[in-house]
Amino acid sequence: MGFFSKIKNIFNKQEELKETLDNNIEKEEVAETEKYVEGLSKSRDNFVNKLSILGIKYTKISDDFYDELEEILISADIGVNTVMDFVDRLKKRVKSENIEDFEYLKEVIVDELFMIYVGDDILSSKLNIKEDELNVILFVGVNGVGKTTSIAKIANKFKKENKKIMLIAGDTFRAGAVNQLKEWADKIGVTFFGDDRTDPSAVIYDGLNRAKSENYDLVLIDTAGRLQNKSNLMKELDKMNRVIGDIVPNNPVETLLVIDATTGQNGISQAKSFKEITNVTGIVLTKLDGSAKGGIVLAIKELVDIPVKFVGLGEKETDMIPFDIEKYIYGLFKEF
Repeated sequence: MGFFSKIKNIFNKQEELKETLDNNIEKEEVAETEKYVEGLSKSRDNFVNKLSILGIKYTKISDDFYDELEEILISADIGVNTVMDFVDRLKKRVKSENIEDFEYLKEVIVDELFMIYVGDDILSSKLNIKEDELNVILFVGVNGVGKTTSIAKIANKFKKENKKIMLIAGDTFRAGAVNQLKEWADKIGVTFFGDDRTDPSAVIYDGLNRAKSENYDLVLIDTAGRLQNKSNLMKELDKMNRVIGDIVPNNPVETLLVIDATTGQNGISQAKSFKEITNVTGIVLTKLDGSAKGGIVLAIKELVDIPVKFVGLGEKETDMIPFDIEKYIYGLFKEF
């Protein structure tokens, strides 16, 4: 039995038992799995249905089959080089295992796609948060990707875990950014720190000193979203990182890059650019439910080598959830 069959059995069993569950953790697990299934429906309809048709169209695995498979994978935003490597590996497996049955080949395709993300690494979507001390998370990303909203949704998640949280408005460049973050802080019931100063590092300095003196658990910092002038942004982020490290040593614990999944390859370009100018430790992928090209998750890991930490699978505060590769694969290929 392949990897995909195993996780499919596990999640199918969860669905069957969900009405009888009385354990809150198990209920949350089932709810998250359902979010992946529902949130990835566009990608599943666009991508997986095309893959399924291949098995009807081709009675045997041929060069034409592989060519069409490549086109489908590239159209799902997995990336040309990644797809070429993937198909080469698939061809070798088909030849060495003498695979002729399409049902078994489907298992192999999903298993190999899973390996694109995992490889030889031990990946975790968990944030590097230490208990009983102040943790600082810096958010970066271009304007319009949902950065401020993502900060609020992630803050809401940790508030439910009884963390004392502050949001700091480090985006002093975009008109309305400070007010937007304050509105979110008020809405979810966490502390806001920001003012009308134009120097974000000065705002961060004062905010962190307050957070430190008042024993906050978690500080989430918004930053300006411009990428046109890389050298200026690099200097600004370097200064922020120095200020953060001076006040709270060994911080920020995470620098999260927010990317809009619907922008496809443009999102990959943003990831490459930000990786060049600062130490990005994880990706927050917004609007994954709005994309028919869910393969961007695999492309990010393969092309940029930064793990996805959170995915947005809806509009509600509870729809920003930790990334889970097994639930993602299940949600994408549930009907394959």
